[in-house]
Amino acid sequence: QVQLVESGGGLVQAGGSLRLSCVASTRTFSYYAMGWFRQAPGKEREFVAAISRSDSNTYYADSVKGRFTISRDNAKNTVYLQMNSLKPEDTAVYYCAAGSSAYYFQVLRPQEQYDYWGQGTQVTVSS
Repeated sequence: QVQLVESGGGLVQAGGSLRLSCVASTRTFSYYAMGWFRQAPGKEREFVAAISRSDSNTYYADSVKGRFTISRDNAKNTVYLQMNSLKPEDTAVYYCAAGSSAYYFQVLRPQEQYDYWGQGTQVTVSS
């Protein structure tokens, strides 16, 4: 069982930045590909970004490409989401997720490929 705890959410003006963190309670963090998802009010949860076990491969939703950066520190069991140039439409609850992967460079995208989820952190962007 892996527990994921997100932090770093908050209220920010449009154009501002936030950095989300997600700490995993496992000694085998490097065995998991990681991802960030978000869910806005009244909408389904959607993919934001993903990173492979090795952190060499990343993938982004078109809506955040060029503005968000996903990274990980395996020594700290932590995955990050740096969010720049935030827009009101980025307002959502952000969730990190962990998916077991046999491949060092694999990036997971569908939600069904993830095994563990955090409780989420609220990000609100005001116009």
